[in-house]
Amino acid sequence: MINFNNTEVAFKQKSTSDLNTSYWLFKIIGWNWLISIGPAVLDILLPLWFPIPIIKATIFKHFCGGESIEDCDKTIISLGSQNVKTILDYSVEGKEDEPVFDANVEEALKALHVAKSNPLIPFSVFKTTGFGRFALLEKLNAKKELSLSEKDEFERVRNRINTICETAHSVGVPIFIDAEETWIQDVIDDLALEMMRKFNQDKAVVYNTAQLYRWDRIEYLKDLLSIAAKENFYIGMKLVRGAYIEKERERAKKMGYKDPMQKDKESTDKDFNLALKFCVENIDRISTCCGSHNEESSSYLIELMNQHNISVNDDRIYFAQLLGMSDHISMNLSAENYNVAKYVPYGPVKDVTPYLIRRAQENTSVAGQTSRELSLILKEKARRKN
Repeated sequence: MINFNNTEVAFKQKSTSDLNTSYWLFKIIGWNWLISIGPAVLDILLPLWFPIPIIKATIFKHFCGGESIEDCDKTIISLGSQNVKTILDYSVEGKEDEPVFDANVEEALKALHVAKSNPLIPFSVFKTTGFGRFALLEKLNAKKELSLSEKDEFERVRNRINTICETAHSVGVPIFIDAEETWIQDVIDDLALEMMRKFNQDKAVVYNTAQLYRWDRIEYLKDLLSIAAKENFYIGMKLVRGAYIEKERERAKKMGYKDPMQKDKESTDKDFNLALKFCVENIDRISTCCGSHNEESSSYLIELMNQHNISVNDDRIYFAQLLGMSDHISMNLSAENYNVAKYVPYGPVKDVTPYLIRRAQENTSVAGQTSRELSLILKEKARRKN
């Protein structure tokens, strides 16, 4: 079994100066009060450009590949030297107008063409809200009648996604559709199913994402497999625990509907591992990316692969973590030749900063994540002194 406590392997490429910087970054991320007021402070300061140089030299440098795809080359090569692949993630959020949506399509197509010619980039990724208004998706998800102009607007959203998935199919680069809030996720699931039907005829090209902090996702996976088996197409599925739990609970309580979240972390962990088991047992139909920073789930997937005699480098199974986090999982897996990729966010610093703050907020809500990162950094620093 892989030793995820091997910090020598985990931090092989990091200098002691890099470790010190990482230590203080995770220390700050652990200050819940600071992270909680971050968005309000940034709303005031970002228009003045005041914090941009500070952000760029610290949190952006640690968690992002650069401001453009070209800027990410150094990170791609560095990760590649450690047998870790890159998933380029254009992480500009919160902009909602048609020219921006069209520009996002061009950026997604560019990433696909870069990936086509670079074996160190095995996947591409997008968020549906990068191509259509959140409020439009929310209205459609709630099964409310759309106006004629809204119907035309949604058709543009569908066409943008179809263009990207069609290109992914033609260049041979699988693409992930990220999961989002439950009150727009049904629309995303429907779009993902439509794209799988069209482009997953020979293998998994289009991947949807299942957030296992939802109590209904195991049933979703079973229903999807039933459809795929009946209609003879393949499934791509990225499994994650989830990112919006506080927001989800608050909305359910405020609007008086059943909480879509699991009752506790143990239930989430249980369903995550059940989803891994389900996907591995159906590997002839389902290709899987385990998007997890959890050591137990990573070990369990290794165990499942052993039980089913699946090669460590079978391209139907990938492990993935975020750049700058859980290197003890990524690097120790890659050292044993498992398929590992890092999500590498990129984009203009000013536009990516809201994404980084959201990630930091998620990190403070994940029990033990920040303290685990800190303990591993301290362990490696102590090892180097001896």
